[in-house]
Amino acid sequence: MEHEGARVVHRTSDPVHHRSVITAVGSGAQVVAASVALARVAQARIDLRVHRGAHPRIGALDVLPFVPLGEASLDEAVTLAHRAAARIWHEVGVPSYLYGAAASAPHREHLAEIRRGEFEGLAERLAREERWRFDYGDAAHASAGAIAIGARPFLIAYNVELASGDLALAQRIARILRASSGGLRTLKCLGLRLAPDRVQVSSNVTDVDAVPLYRVTELVRRAAAREGVAVLRSELIGLAPRRAIDRSARAYAAAEHDR
Repeated sequence: MEHEGARVVHRTSDPVHHRSVITAVGSGAQVVAASVALARVAQARIDLRVHRGAHPRIGALDVLPFVPLGEASLDEAVTLAHRAAARIWHEVGVPSYLYGAAASAPHREHLAEIRRGEFEGLAERLAREERWRFDYGDAAHASAGAIAIGARPFLIAYNVELASGDLALAQRIARILRASSGGLRTLKCLGLRLAPDRVQVSSNVTDVDAVPLYRVTELVRRAAAREGVAVLRSELIGLAPRRAIDRSARAYAAAEHDR
């Protein structure tokens, strides 16, 4: 990606999720070229036929979001998503769905819907449902699957771990919190297993000003406490706007002061 002119500003890898997250910045041309380079390496080196991990996925390069920063617009990000999808199909042979602001239909807007059935269910889904044909490409890649390529505002990937091996508990808490079940507006949540004695409430804060991180933490803490379970730790995956960190810091500082 850096060879193509983009600047990698953060990366993390997790063997339990069996997943890496990379954040890179650059001009429109740079990030499109970097995306094609990343797709090429992922296609060559990752075989999903032998891949297992806690996190849902449809492809070796599972999700590729374009996020406008500074004076860039969401419409410009949509244009870049289309350019990257077209080039990746023609140059690398991996198809894609467009999601978020780039979605070609309402049922493709959300990643959870695109990932339903995961890599293993791609071929059956394509054969069964016309509405799930790829936006770019006509067949899933045998080992690399497909890519969800999108345009969206900044989101925060934030996880809270519980001192319990009860996956059903993490899933219940995720269901309570997520917007689609009537929870916090714009919040997406999953319950995942990390180890026999540890589970996680994994969340995407899709509106960083509507849902503060401390509120996610405390709602998970309270829900778990009702079951006699403690919170072990929380983690940030990728980057977050400084204002979101400051907001949580102020909230916890005020709480300490009031004790």
